[in-house]
Amino acid sequence: MNRKRTEELAQSTRRYRRLHKWVALPLFLFMFIIGATGVLLGWKKHADFTPPTQKGISKKAVDWISLEQIQSIASQYAKDSLQVQPDIDRIDVRPGKGVAKILFESHYTELQIDLTSGKIVSQEKRWNDFIEHIHDGTIVDRLLGNDGEHSKVTYTTLTSLGLMLLSFSGFWMWWNPRRIRKIKGIEN
Repeated sequence: MNRKRTEELAQSTRRYRRLHKWVALPLFLFMFIIGATGVLLGWKKHADFTPPTQKGISKKAVDWISLEQIQSIASQYAKDSLQVQPDIDRIDVRPGKGVAKILFESHYTELQIDLTSGKIVSQEKRWNDFIEHIHDGTIVDRLLGNDGEHSKVTYTTLTSLGLMLLSFSGFWMWWNPRRIRKIKGIEN
């Protein structure tokens, strides 16, 4: 009985080992990219991947210009000075600093505009967004010019399912030999 049980566990472990290998090989690069960019994103503030937030003249909202003016200033600056697409993705208002951060749709430039004067107080690349787009697969959709997120969804789904399968099969490849040794009465 014990011999049959240990052979069944050994066969099960071999199946998990084959599954582990065939899932890990094709997904190796994706998992490495996700891991490496995950580390970079975890350290983004310490590694200066995000431009520091500047301070504006006033923190009082009554002193500020309108969002429409901020949008116009940013778009005009992108077109004239940067010579890039002026399409704005989002405006991140920082009331405690008196500035607005402007992020664009098709490039990784961040403008910071003083909410009171409308003056551009910072223009830098936002490398953390670039790294995040590599991390989640958005970069592929951007490079292919896809409007949706088809590549991103496929990439994250396959890699996540693969990682779950590797975790599951890895556990059984670790646990089954211990069970076999216990059945045979061998010390761990």
